[in-house]
Amino acid sequence: MDLTPQKIAEEFPVTRNRIFFDHAKVAPLPRRVAAAVETFVRDASGHGTANYAGWMDRVETVRGSFARLINADVEEVAFVKNTSEGISIVANGLDWKPGDNVVIPDIEFPANVYPWQNLERLGVETRFVANREGRVIVDDLVKAVDARTRVLSISSVECNSGFRNDLETLGAFCRERGILFCVDAIQSLGVLPMDVKRYNIDFLSADGHKWLLSVEGLGGFYISAAVLDRVYPVMVGWDSMVNAWDFMNYEFKFRPGARRFEEGSFNTLSIHALGAALDLLLETGIESIESRVLALGDLILEELRKRNLKILNSTRPGERSGIVSFAMVRGLDGILDYMKEHSVSLTVRDGLVRLSPHFYNSLDEVREFFNLFDRFMKGKN
Repeated sequence: MDLTPQKIAEEFPVTRNRIFFDHAKVAPLPRRVAAAVETFVRDASGHGTANYAGWMDRVETVRGSFARLINADVEEVAFVKNTSEGISIVANGLDWKPGDNVVIPDIEFPANVYPWQNLERLGVETRFVANREGRVIVDDLVKAVDARTRVLSISSVECNSGFRNDLETLGAFCRERGILFCVDAIQSLGVLPMDVKRYNIDFLSADGHKWLLSVEGLGGFYISAAVLDRVYPVMVGWDSMVNAWDFMNYEFKFRPGARRFEEGSFNTLSIHALGAALDLLLETGIESIESRVLALGDLILEELRKRNLKILNSTRPGERSGIVSFAMVRGLDGILDYMKEHSVSLTVRDGLVRLSPHFYNSLDEVREFFNLFDRFMKGKN
């Protein structure tokens, strides 16, 4: 896709109204995603289920697109309602023994914390590994592992610091030690390349409403075919079974792939939305998106250094993502409201300001943000 300003403006109406630097939270919908939702609603409203077979064909096309995005086989992909559900499928489905443990960093979003802590009732320990100023060091994770470690679970990108974890090294380590490797990919899918095969990932889960540019309440879940039978489906319904559409045949036999974890009717409307978003991202090219987003980050980092602001994310090669976070000595309590008043979207929490632009954002928007920032700080003097 040719990333001309005109085409970008056409795909992202939000650019007419505000500077949106908050994709690590909830993304605005691209034009084609909104159009896919509207088309589906008109069809369902005007024709009921007359085109149901076509809806289901689209569901499978979108499944294939998600598989392509992460380099998975299509049989290894299921739809989930959010990241937490995918991780919970794994946490609740493994055959745990008292004394087993799970290793995670201590800066994970709760979606990758509570499903594991919920296993304490079974005698399973959640081991938190301390971060180092927002960085997660591979050797620190390795040192936390012992003979009873069953799972190492980590985000591809940490939600506050934006630290980009070394999935390839961690995956190789887990494969060598016979440890299951689980990844919360919500802060990287749609902006950074993902390869579940290369990284030896056993499980991956991500909702679609951040960098994937889709709606809330629908995401993708990956489970490697090699470990499929090690995770028992705790939530089971009619669509989990191999003869799902033979309704009165009560043969209790799971589907052969990841679809066994889709227990009931699809969130069809949201799958259509996700499909449109994936089409846009795949047409554009994830490598091109990554390059553009990191270039925006380069300018943000340059402007932060000019103002002697403390940068909270790693600037080392290979450790950067689409998130740039910084601290403020003064003004933190007022900057969110000020930026809202001036039509800028960002996140302020946990003592930091987080900026997360996407590929359609511009260098001029970055400059305008810092012009507004300077005016805000002048008012604090």
